[in-house]
Amino acid sequence: MSQKETWRTRKYWSQTGGLLIEEFLAVNGSKTVGRRPIDGVIVLNEETRVHDGNFYDIEGKDVIVIQTKSNRIGMYLLGQAYFSQFLINKFNPRSIKSIAICGKYDDVIGQLAKDHGIEVVVISESEYEEKFDDPAYIRNNRTFNKT
Repeated sequence: MSQKETWRTRKYWSQTGGLLIEEFLAVNGSKTVGRRPIDGVIVLNEETRVHDGNFYDIEGKDVIVIQTKSNRIGMYLLGQAYFSQFLINKFNPRSIKSIAICGKYDDVIGQLAKDHGIEVVVISESEYEEKFDDPAYIRNNRTFNKT
């Protein structure tokens, strides 16, 4: 995740709670398969913390899948948010909610997202909070449970 995306994902997570796994590795890379990290996965009904690692057993759990971009929502972000659900589904969570976080809304793409079950969350640059980039904040909210 880029620096302009990370704080947005963390800000959204701070409002929902649960365990945040940043850069959740949905697909390991190989010679014939690209590595597929997802910007964020929130495991609901878990302790509100940032997980120390990029994988967590989500079988039977309620999850929120997050893809984040700093710009206006477009086809690229919408595609990521839509297909991330299918990548995560192989881990057998109980439920999946897909969120596209962006810096600005677009009426056409926003309606497409809604029509396909993707929630668009706009977090503009003016909503920036430095604490979500502060290593001390993350350190204080980190869990070292590597399940």
